Amino acid sequence: MKLALWQTHPRYGIDPALDAVTTAARTAADAGVEVLVTPEMFVGGYNIGASQVMTHADQAVRVQEHLAAIARRHGIALVAGLALPGSPHPLNACIAIDRTGQEVGRYNKTHLFGDVDRAQFTAGDTLSPVFDLAGWKVALAICYDIEFPELARALTLRGADCILCPTANMAPFDGVATRLVPARAEENAIFVAYCNYVGAEGEFAYNGLSCVTGPDGADLVRGGQGEELLYAMLDRETLRATRATQTHLKDRRPDLYGGPE
Repeated sequence: MKLALWQTHPRYGIDPALDAVTTAARTAADAGVEVLVTPEMFVGGYNIGASQVMTHADQAVRVQEHLAAIARRHGIALVAGLALPGSPHPLNACIAIDRTGQEVGRYNKTHLFGDVDRAQFTAGDTLSPVFDLAGWKVALAICYDIEFPELARALTLRGADCILCPTANMAPFDGVATRLVPARAEENAIFVAYCNYVGAEGEFAYNGLSCVTGPDGADLVRGGQGEELLYAMLDRETLRATRATQTHLKDRRPDLYGGPE
């Protein structure tokens, strides 16, 4: 599977974001990409205030229809961050749309980080499904979620070969991209794709460093701190070979892991 991470600056408002997705999808499709991933809450912005997030969530149906049309027009699958209706606050979500425009997966962020997340969103209450996308078993996470080893392990045990993770990570937390994401990939023998913003949004200075990390923990591609489309090829032989020698999953001792919550 040829994957693209769109490391870009936030767009303010739904229509400018959708216009930008259209351009990125066209460019990625022309490069032979099968799946394009956006940052967290890309359609409308992340750090925009609870009232504006609510307004954007109310337009979720229109947004999803527009994303589906982009996928169909350019023959490319999309994983896009957006606000969905929720109670008492909207949900920080991402949806996966295949190249025919069909939604094949969705996920609501389950681990909220800091005051901005908690003021704007209601936490999701279930992990991502594992679903087929471009012929691969894929699961979703959003930003802070990937910092919890339990989440990645649970998705791997449910059959995921790849976790796609839109994010809005900011300075000074470079270690998430440089240490934790590779660890999640290597300890589970899976691919992890982590797609971040660059630039500023309110008080946040986004730190880029988007990456696709292979099941051996090595980078397939790593972004800097500027805007770019990052391309990576995921191949099954690498997955098979790594899993033949990396034996953490079969050597687990779940009988030992109980304890206080």
